[in-house]
Amino acid sequence: MDISVVIPCYRSAETLPPLVERLAAITTDGRKEILLVVDGGDRATWAAASRLDRRHDEVRAMRLSRNYGQHNALVAGIREARHEVVVTMDDDLQHRPEEIGTLLAALTPDVDLVYGVAAEEEHGAARSLASRLAKSGLERLLRVPGARQLSAFRAFRTFLRDGFTELRGPHACLDVALSWGTTSVTSVTVRMDEREHGRSGYTLRMLLRHTLNMVLGYSAAPLRLVTYLGFLVGLIGVLLLGRVLWLYFTGETTVAGFTTVASMVALFSAAQMIAVGVLGEYIGRIHANGLGLPTYVVRPAEPDPEAPQGKQVTAAVVGQRVDA
Repeated sequence: MDISVVIPCYRSAETLPPLVERLAAITTDGRKEILLVVDGGDRATWAAASRLDRRHDEVRAMRLSRNYGQHNALVAGIREARHEVVVTMDDDLQHRPEEIGTLLAALTPDVDLVYGVAAEEEHGAARSLASRLAKSGLERLLRVPGARQLSAFRAFRTFLRDGFTELRGPHACLDVALSWGTTSVTSVTVRMDEREHGRSGYTLRMLLRHTLNMVLGYSAAPLRLVTYLGFLVGLIGVLLLGRVLWLYFTGETTVAGFTTVASMVALFSAAQMIAVGVLGEYIGRIHANGLGLPTYVVRPAEPDPEAPQGKQVTAAVVGQRVDA
């Protein structure tokens, strides 16, 4: 089985050399390539990726023109993959290259996508809870099969990328895009290591932001929720009106109920603001897509005087690419 290992790289100059060495050491039944997608202007990481590109024939390094985010970098690398199966993994050595065989073994003829799930939680309680809630929302709202088992450690058949050839704009979510092409999804339990260098940039705030992007970017569920909210507020308004009329006809009302009026105004104002906010998010995203904002741009590599004849950093071959 020929595989393409796609790794989004950011602030990982220290971890890339041992990661690539371990990847180069694993054996597969077919050919293997390692795509290092440096996300943005991290010069130290790019220098490390370039050296690895020169040192290993199976390594290709490419550099995005700025920091687009993990999923955008993954889409860039996946679109350049040459082999029949794509494996994605992080650059921080938490995903063990030796576990790739476990993923590939689960990629049976009736399975198109495999997630590697850690036996134990990798993060703190708050972030783990937020992650579980986000995955639950993906499964319920976006109808992503097996969303509760999502992981950045994946193996899938490369033909699935044909399902998101038209994916464009700055808000990319690989897992949702993969769900457009298949429902033959499974997961396996894998061993993962602790992060040895630096801290993860995927904070609780970033996780919540990514979840918001997924929900608003790939689903109309929030619009339906606004509709339900409108019906609920309307029902409350009818009940309040009935109460006011009852008090009026029974003679129990004194001064026209200031409290009731104030409550109704506050309630309806809140409902209107929520509705306007949700609609504004959708309109803003439509506007952003109309501007032609790219999912990513690959920076052309400068000529490398240290590279041997016939071996240049592959970003120079890829050139500039704009998906808009």
